[in-house]
Amino acid sequence: MSDITLLKKDLEEKIIQELKTVYDPEIPVNIYDIGLIYKLTIDDDFLVHIMMTLTTPNCPVAESLPQEVREKIKAVDGVKDVDLELTFEPPWTMEMLTDEAKLELGLM
Repeated sequence: MSDITLLKKDLEEKIIQELKTVYDPEIPVNIYDIGLIYKLTIDDDFLVHIMMTLTTPNCPVAESLPQEVREKIKAVDGVKDVDLELTFEPPWTMEMLTDEAKLELGLM
């Protein structure tokens, strides 16, 4: 594995840990484990690309939550910048919860 690949893998792990500190106000589980992060990529210039959704298009934090995600990721050491795309396709469903989230919510 190349040095840049290892750096990107390490950075991805740090970003995921940071995403796990952000919570949707309607579900008491972090946004990563409830499945709001659809895609996370890091290019060779350490620009982070995030595709995420919200639990509903009318979510009360539709403006503030993506901004919080952008700011938290940008603060991770090694991240040059963040390109965040908000999408509602496919719509979020309860099936997107990780097993950890299901356990925390008493669904397993």
